[in-house]
Amino acid sequence: MKEVYLQKLKEEFVPALGCTEPVAVAYAASKAREILNQFPDRIEFHVSGNIFKNGMGVGIPGSTMVGLTIAGALGALGGNPMAGLEVLDGINHDVVELAQTYVKQGKVKVDVKYNVAKLYIECICYKGEESGRVIIQDRHTNIVSMERNGVVLYKSNPESKEDAVSSMKDWSFSSIYDFINTVDIADIAFLEKGIALNKSIAEEGLKGCYGLQVGKSMMLNIQKGILKEDLMSRSIMLTAAASDARMAGSSMPVMSNCGSGNQGISVTLPVVVAAEEFKVGNDKLLRALALALLVTIYMKSFVGQLSALCGVLLSTAGAGCGITYIMGGDFQQLGMTLQNMTGSVTGMICDGAKYGCSHKIAASVSAAIQSSLLAMNHNCLNGSNGIIDDDVEVTIRNIGRLANEGMEVTDEVILKTMLEKMKQVS
Repeated sequence: MKEVYLQKLKEEFVPALGCTEPVAVAYAASKAREILNQFPDRIEFHVSGNIFKNGMGVGIPGSTMVGLTIAGALGALGGNPMAGLEVLDGINHDVVELAQTYVKQGKVKVDVKYNVAKLYIECICYKGEESGRVIIQDRHTNIVSMERNGVVLYKSNPESKEDAVSSMKDWSFSSIYDFINTVDIADIAFLEKGIALNKSIAEEGLKGCYGLQVGKSMMLNIQKGILKEDLMSRSIMLTAAASDARMAGSSMPVMSNCGSGNQGISVTLPVVVAAEEFKVGNDKLLRALALALLVTIYMKSFVGQLSALCGVLLSTAGAGCGITYIMGGDFQQLGMTLQNMTGSVTGMICDGAKYGCSHKIAASVSAAIQSSLLAMNHNCLNGSNGIIDDDVEVTIRNIGRLANEGMEVTDEVILKTMLEKMKQVS
């Protein structure tokens, strides 16, 4: 499994500039414009409910605006179609002004398309009677269809949820543990880039006045002596600060995981803080981070890319395992950490990307550290507790079942509520 795990880490732990759902919309627009081969005079988007809700309230880098319309306009008018999730890197002021004009003049339309995949983006760029059309599905940069003037240029078969799970059939909690203990450190040294990126945006979040300022408020309360600067406070402070900056539209990139910047931030920074607090070497930090990432990726395969279940549960569960590893926990205690985490913030809803995400991250990081500390004392929630099973593999699958079967109606209610709110505002 060594090469499989290394390849997956390289596929999932990648840089992203801005919240990944509106960035995926911008990417689709940049590709549609590329196909059209000229600047469009109007742009249409048809997106799934999950894409729509994750773009309503989040800041778009460089624009001082929120929403999918400005993200799409920026992508179509100045995005780099070769840059993937960094499509908006280098957007200049003139493009921003032009994009804002397009939005104000109603040249960018976004609507919800039903009965499609949870991650679905269709973009059509028009110039007179000519058009360029792109469809992204299942993953944020996974183009499944391209057309010019109605002529199909490219078409692929979208991956089903069953295919995604099947492709990871040889994965297991125990094989991940074996991998991180035996992999050559040189093979996972590339993870250091993610540590550097995510620490940088955390520092930016503490310096600036972004969003809800969850991280900065903690820093100020530490300075006032209300809170103590310890493992818990520093982990929450840095992780929340990074999310504060990102959700408010900072132009700094982050290292995402599983298509989410917030999940990349929240799986990385608590592990980094723990390594600093316990003064472990860089080798152990990299092994702990690889463990945290792979546990998150494994759990995510059962939940799916987008869900009504807040994905930070998965990333902080991975981080909790990484922290336990740093503290010298064994395989049994890693399982205990995940079991404990399942009994805490599981069920936290995803009601779109927004400033409040940093508040949810703070709660999840706290739960992860508590879960880890309980496990280190050999305290563990057992199979008599709700959806937890004594077998950690079954527990992971139960979380996926909760997200996909149990929260389908929740997803519908969240979207309905948010759409009604939009109508009231307009």
